[in-house]
Amino acid sequence: MTLFDADLIQRAQLVLDDAQARRLKIATAESCTGGLIAALLTEIPGSSATVERGFIVYSNRAKEEMLGVPGDMIADYGAVSEPVARAMAEGALRESRANLAIAVTGVAGPGGGSATKPVGLVHLAVARENKPIFHQAVRFGDIGRGEVRRQTVVTALDMITRML
Repeated sequence: MTLFDADLIQRAQLVLDDAQARRLKIATAESCTGGLIAALLTEIPGSSATVERGFIVYSNRAKEEMLGVPGDMIADYGAVSEPVARAMAEGALRESRANLAIAVTGVAGPGGGSATKPVGLVHLAVARENKPIFHQAVRFGDIGRGEVRRQTVVTALDMITRML
């Protein structure tokens, strides 16, 4: 039994193969996905050669304590924001032995949205050593909690691929 469908497994395999060919280690920093990206990557046998670690930083305090995201930044911009996603990715690189880190923070729903940060808004950032951070904001819409999280995982894999 697997937790993920064949399409996601295949995408994850390609990411891992590409990263391993480049001798890169990956870390994840996940809020709204709650560890799904790391879970998907580690579903693949042999992933320990590439996946270095994952941070589940669901609370603001966890973002601060585990990744060094400044509390003032969270207060000023909100946890679901470009600056926080970027800081999460940088923090995951700094606090791990990875060469590349993906960070996600968003509003999966069904509640918790606002006019400026609606349900389905997700900020993703990929940091790679000696490269500029790649950020993307995605508005999936109110498509259901599970689907927001799944689409975030798909987007994260695509972003990692672009940074490899």
